Amino acid sequence: MNTSGTLAVTGNSDSNPVPFAMNFDSGSFRDRSARVFTSGDQVYRAMSAEAFINWQQVSNQAFFQKRSLNGQIVGTEEISAIERAKLSIPNHVAAVLKHERITFISYPYEWSFGMLRQAALLHLEILIDAVTSGQILKDASPYNVQFRGSQPVFIDIGSFTPLVPGEPWLAYRQFCEMMLFPLLLQAYRGVDFQTILRSQLEGIPARQFIQWMRWTDLFRPGVFTNGWLQAKLEQKTQATQTSTVRDLQSSGFNSQFIQRMLKNLNRIIERLKWAPRRTQWMSYNDTLPHVAQDGQAKSEFVRHVCQTSHPRMVWDLGCNDGRYSKIASEHASVVVAMDQDHACVERLFNTSFESRSNILPLCIDLANTSPAQGWRGRERKRLEDRGRPNLVICLGIIHHLVLAANIPLPDVIDWLASLGGDLILEFPSKQDAMVRALLRNKRDQYEDYSLEHLESELQKQFRIQQRQSLPSGARTLFHAIPIHPV
Repeated sequence: MNTSGTLAVTGNSDSNPVPFAMNFDSGSFRDRSARVFTSGDQVYRAMSAEAFINWQQVSNQAFFQKRSLNGQIVGTEEISAIERAKLSIPNHVAAVLKHERITFISYPYEWSFGMLRQAALLHLEILIDAVTSGQILKDASPYNVQFRGSQPVFIDIGSFTPLVPGEPWLAYRQFCEMMLFPLLLQAYRGVDFQTILRSQLEGIPARQFIQWMRWTDLFRPGVFTNGWLQAKLEQKTQATQTSTVRDLQSSGFNSQFIQRMLKNLNRIIERLKWAPRRTQWMSYNDTLPHVAQDGQAKSEFVRHVCQTSHPRMVWDLGCNDGRYSKIASEHASVVVAMDQDHACVERLFNTSFESRSNILPLCIDLANTSPAQGWRGRERKRLEDRGRPNLVICLGIIHHLVLAANIPLPDVIDWLASLGGDLILEFPSKQDAMVRALLRNKRDQYEDYSLEHLESELQKQFRIQQRQSLPSGARTLFHAIPIHPV
């Protein structure tokens, strides 16, 4: 919920109105009636008169209060008249709500299979409760769910509207394209959905989904009824001037039908399983001698730094199974654990979800991190613009960036420094077994890859607080503090 746009608006009844700068959330523009903005560290939502009435109705429902209390719906309250006066809210805004702030915003194209699955289940569970209470959600976007650590939380309060008798669930298509189809592709075909959702922010159309499925997949739960039939219906409606919504209304679409539909989708997604193929990184800690040899020393090093620095937010780059993320989580408010390997992230999420930990695992390629994109490049923020870590853990990754991704070592250090936090860095020398493996079929053109050059680059932007050689003899740990914190 960070901001990037500022819009000056004025009250309608003031003779000499004073412009009020509303720092609107850059991803909130699609809902004109309930836009999110910030003031300092606080997150607010400016409500139209209709949206505020809807909020009052749904916030008094038992399901809403229960799910808010257990953290499944973001904490929300109407601000007082005194607080409103301090904010100088323009008169045309009917009411302002204050939201709990989510520490780190993540996007579906960074989630693992289990994360998208839990987001979809939470959305359906809330929707089933809402329909039972005479409400419905007008949107079905996974961007309406965020993660507080490993736990999903619904954040789009403005999406609740009264259920209109006879009207279908208008967001069904959006739910399929942005949640159901990516999950089915991953579970049934083993197609990683992250790159697809990153390039197609509105999801996977039914016709595209069906093209990726085999004919035998039509017999799998969810594919024929939600995929093939929807693709055919889209083809038909595009060729005519008929209104699908009007046709469904006239056919007697009632709340019981919607509930059956939602419960069927819930059953399909609950039963979905994805068994990732075993990768070398899933057994990294068990199969490589130097990892086992150095593991205890690295754990003690990370624990000592966390105990002394008390970081609020930690980024663990190349987290693998999350061994060091778990140590950091004992001392930090949130740990954002990143790895390119989907299988590793999925395994870490499953253990974190069960233990309700404050670890947020994400599928991130550090050589190609999530960019700014969407409308005007502001709708979805790049990774570095969504929160600044107080501590960056960079273990077992720098040689992959420099030697495998061919990124110059000074550039890697410069990027780490730009994050603004303390740094725990592991440097494997060219005598290290993994480094030798990376160079085995390459010409060694990496004169900049040496311990001496690393220290020289570090000292340009950091003060080296601690330096320790690891038992394997080919790796060195550093704890460095930025000279000019961002």
